[in-house]
Amino acid sequence: MKRLLQILLCIVLAFIGSGLYLQTIKNEKSEFYIGIGVLILAFILIPLFVYNGYKGKDLTRYSFKNMQGPEEKEKE
Repeated sequence: MKRLLQILLCIVLAFIGSGLYLQTIKNEKSEFYIGIGVLILAFILIPLFVYNGYKGKDLTRYSFKNMQGPEEKEKE
């Protein structure tokens, strides 16, 4: 999974970098490449990064079911 994230990051940087380069030479396709790079970043890379970060961890302590109200905290 780590390797996939690295490859996707390189692809995103290549799209955005090539878009910025094309923008300096006044090419019409520059905004398209920047947009594709941002879309891949927002909808594929970031969700995979978050999933990879939380994979295998116990998230039950972050649930609202386990939260104590103010009156329960005073009793302790």
